[in-house]
Amino acid sequence: MFKRIAEDIRTVFDEDPAARNLLEVLFCYPGLQALWFHRIAHFFWNHRLRFLGRFVSQISRHLTDIEIHPGARIGRRFFIDHGSGVVIGETTEIGDDVLLYQGVTLGGTGKEKGKRHPTIRNKVVIGADAIVLGAIEISEGARIGAGSVVVKDVPPGAVVVGVPGRAVERPKVKPRIDLEHGRLPDPVAEAVNILLEKQEKLEKRIEKLEKKKR
Repeated sequence: MFKRIAEDIRTVFDEDPAARNLLEVLFCYPGLQALWFHRIAHFFWNHRLRFLGRFVSQISRHLTDIEIHPGARIGRRFFIDHGSGVVIGETTEIGDDVLLYQGVTLGGTGKEKGKRHPTIRNKVVIGADAIVLGAIEISEGARIGAGSVVVKDVPPGAVVVGVPGRAVERPKVKPRIDLEHGRLPDPVAEAVNILLEKQEKLEKRIEKLEKKKR
């Protein structure tokens, strides 16, 4: 247990350059506090003490502004940066080395019981205010851009942006976790640039044709 706690603290230092000392990490990082509350709530949930699990998760929600259902399964070296407004649903599964930013929702669809929330594989980064809905899979190494809405499976290593989310890049090399999700490509800007390039080519062709006619 103590090794796991030490690993959680080390993860904060590894992923957030603003973390300066142990006291600050323990008392000023709601993402870390929410994770520890979740471990307690998840223990109660797995031992069929469902009310206690929900009660602990609600205490955590009020103290950290992060809502993690006690039924959610979370792997190692999980980090929530800033954390405010994060929601993680009951049947969510999160792998190792996953990074979430503030405002992320891992939500469910439908009212049927059973698997209805996302599965997030290892080394995934999900940007601020992104929404991932349904029993879909975000594969290993994928990155979800800030503000995106994802409702379909995402392939390994893909970069997804937009509403609805679209894969705009598939790196050849497996990406490592990084904090620079603000550098993800803008598909609208890319589309405009393509149109401008085509327009320029057409104008040059028309200009050549007009010169030939003369």
